Amino acid sequence: MKKALLVVDYTVDFVAIDGALTCGEPGIALENHIVQLTKDFLAQQQPVFVINDLHEKDDPYHPENALFPAHNIRGTFGRNLYGKMHDLYSEHSDEIIWMDKTRYSAFAGTDLDIQLRARDIREIHLTGVCTDICILHTAIDAYNLGYKIFIHEGGVASFNPAGHDWALSHFQNTLGATVIVN
Repeated sequence: MKKALLVVDYTVDFVAIDGALTCGEPGIALENHIVQLTKDFLAQQQPVFVINDLHEKDDPYHPENALFPAHNIRGTFGRNLYGKMHDLYSEHSDEIIWMDKTRYSAFAGTDLDIQLRARDIREIHLTGVCTDICILHTAIDAYNLGYKIFIHEGGVASFNPAGHDWALSHFQNTLGATVIVN
């Protein structure tokens, strides 16, 4: 079965200690795991998508603005991929597919479903942040669209430890996803 790796919101704003909406150390700890998974998928000639929040400065209509500090604003350093993932993307920008999303789910405001189906992909592997927000909503949409879902436990994190643990359980027990412990 063809598969794809989705790296969701692994940006400076979500990961760096001084990021605008950071999960901090738990997100930083994912770096080597996400980079290695990305390299593995590229070596297997399996698609890798990096899908990141895109917000406009002072957008009065976006619902997240009432919930969270401004983050991942177009044209800011905070939108860059974090650390080694930024370097890897720079080296492989012709192979790694970048998408901008407009809400929590990687399927929201993107043509991700179309891109996956065009490649005959039915299995997705999720990494990134935050486990209980963007990873969760992406997994729910993937479930509703009929994808086989794999969550890499060593590749997801949140700023909310209880939410992270709850989401890992929810992936398995409610969405039938496979949580890969590594």
